Amino acid sequence: MTASPITPVTLLTGYLGSGKTTLLNRLLAHPAMEQTAVLINEFGAVSIDHLLVREASENIMVLSNGCLCCSVAGDMVQALRELYFKRANGEVPPFSRVVIETTGLADPAPILRTLIEMPLVAARYALSGIVTTVDAEHGDRQLDQHAESVKQAAVADRLIITKTDRAAPAAVAALRDRLRSLNPGAAVFSAISGDISPSDLFDTGLYQPGQTSPNIARWLAADAYRPVSAGTRLAPARTMPARHDDRIRSFAVIRDQPIAWQDLVDALETLTSLRGDQLLRIKGIVSIAGEDRPRAIHAVQHTLYPVAALPRWPDEDRRSRIVFITRDLSEEFVRDTLASFLDPHPPAVQPAPPATAAA
Repeated sequence: MTASPITPVTLLTGYLGSGKTTLLNRLLAHPAMEQTAVLINEFGAVSIDHLLVREASENIMVLSNGCLCCSVAGDMVQALRELYFKRANGEVPPFSRVVIETTGLADPAPILRTLIEMPLVAARYALSGIVTTVDAEHGDRQLDQHAESVKQAAVADRLIITKTDRAAPAAVAALRDRLRSLNPGAAVFSAISGDISPSDLFDTGLYQPGQTSPNIARWLAADAYRPVSAGTRLAPARTMPARHDDRIRSFAVIRDQPIAWQDLVDALETLTSLRGDQLLRIKGIVSIAGEDRPRAIHAVQHTLYPVAALPRWPDEDRRSRIVFITRDLSEEFVRDTLASFLDPHPPAVQPAPPATAAA
C-alpha cells in the first residue's frame, strides 16, 4: 500500500445557534465539495437523505456529489482512522480534504492538539484552517457574555457572519468591525441561509489539495498586523483590542536578521510551557541562520506543530514574521521572552585575578 499524502483538515466552529448546521447543509449539497470528507457530530442534525447514494459503513455516508459525510460518534481519532483505511482499501471514494464540525461550546485547542499529538492522525492529516461562524443577530452579545465565543473568533482563519438578512445593516457593519479588530488576520465573509462558496472557506493553510507550493502570505496574513521593523532587535508589535475582547491580543513580532534555530526552539518551548494556556495560536515564517529557505512554525497553546521547511520565500521580504494571538498575556511579556533568547548577549566578563602583592 503506497503512502498517502498529507490530507488538509479544516475545523468548522462557532457558538451555539450561529448557523453552523445551516452552513453545513448547504455545503454538503455543493458540487465543489467533491472529494471532501465532512465529520459531523450526528447524522440527525443535517439533511442528507435526499443526497444519499449509499452507506459505506455505519458511520460513513456517500453523497451524490462525491462528498463523504461521517459521524464522529464521540471519537474523532477513530473516525479519521476509519476514513484513512477505507480510502486506502478503495471502500470509499477518494477525498483530498477533511472538514470537522465542532460543537457550539467546543474549545478548538484540544482538537488541534489531537491533529498533532496522535501519531496515526499526525502522520496523515494536518490543520489547514479554522472557520468560525458568528450570528449577525446575537453575535455581539455572545462575544460580550461568552469567553468561548471570543476564543473561537480569535483563532479563526475565516470568519463567517451568518443571518445578515435578520439584522440591521449598521449592526452587521459594527460586528464586522469588531471581528476585524479581534482577529485582524482573518478574512470576513457574510452568508445568508448558509449560502457561501467552499472556495471562500477551505484550503487556507500550508497544506492544500493539488498545490505543491503553499500560499504562505495568505496563511500568515502578517501584513494585517502592521509590523514595524527595528533593525536587529525585535520590533514593537501592534496590539488591537476591542471592547470586552481586550483580554485578546493579536500582534506580530518581526526579526530583521536570521535567527539561530535552536535559540528559537528554546524560546518557543519556554513560552508554550510557561504560558501555553494563554497562547491561543502562533504562526510564522522564519529566516534561519545558515539556511536559504524559510521555515514555517505553528503552535496552539502548549503544543508546537512539526516545523515545515518551505520550498521558497513567498516574496522579496526575508524577515522573520511571527504572529501571536494571546489571551490575558501581554505583548511585552512575549517580546521580552523572545528577546532573552534571540537577542545577542555580550560575553560574560571574567573578573580580573587578584593583584599580587609586591615583594
